[in-house]
Amino acid sequence: QVQLVESGGGLVQAGGFLRLSCVASGIIFRLNNMGWYRQAPGKERELVGTITSNGITYYEDSVKGRFTISRDNPKNTVYLDMNSLKPEDTDVYYCAAIQPPTTVYWGQGTQVTVSS
Repeated sequence: QVQLVESGGGLVQAGGFLRLSCVASGIIFRLNNMGWYRQAPGKERELVGTITSNGITYYEDSVKGRFTISRDNPKNTVYLDMNSLKPEDTDVYYCAAIQPPTTVYWGQGTQVTVSS
């Protein structure tokens, strides 16, 4: 059974920092591409960025230069470091394990709220 458990969300002031963590079980973590997504109420889930099994990262333009994705394979954990947070970064953030071509496993999400 695949489980992805996110943690680290919370309330932070604009310009602040948060680190989200996602611990995976039930998959061979080191072989999986991992992603972070976010979703606001009433909106579609959108990609934040991804990290491949060999550590290559991709970021959407809205977070490029502010957010960093990393992974610790022995700990089965992927991280999202969020710097210079803006109120528009307020969303529920989801971790995903991506198995091409079509399988995606999702975590339960963690709320990030950025106050102005």
